[in-house]
Amino acid sequence: METIKTVIYWIGYAYYLYVFGYASLYKVFQKTSMMQSMNSLGFNTTWTILIGVLELLGVMMLVLGLFKPQFRNIAALYLFPFAVGAFTTHMAHHEYNHYYNSLWMCIISVVLLVLDKNFKIVV
Repeated sequence: METIKTVIYWIGYAYYLYVFGYASLYKVFQKTSMMQSMNSLGFNTTWTILIGVLELLGVMMLVLGLFKPQFRNIAALYLFPFAVGAFTTHMAHHEYNHYYNSLWMCIISVVLLVLDKNFKIVV
């Protein structure tokens, strides 16, 4: 069972890194399709680049987390609001074909935190 949790954790981590990685780089380097999509959602170029830079900061924390485990949870907590924001924005604009990745990022954020042995929420 422990092996299954470990495999799920690292697959989730890799996918999390992949999705946030390309999404942030597309925003920072102003890929045309991303810029048009963000513009249709109401974000101008400045906001799109700012969101991309902030997401890229989270991606750098994810990469750093590969070497220093304490950054993994910080990165997941930091990127979780971006995932929720992307999900709600795509849903609000009826872009149902684009919301899957953001939904998965919301779910994976929680899964990463739940499966990490060094993270717990005390209520």
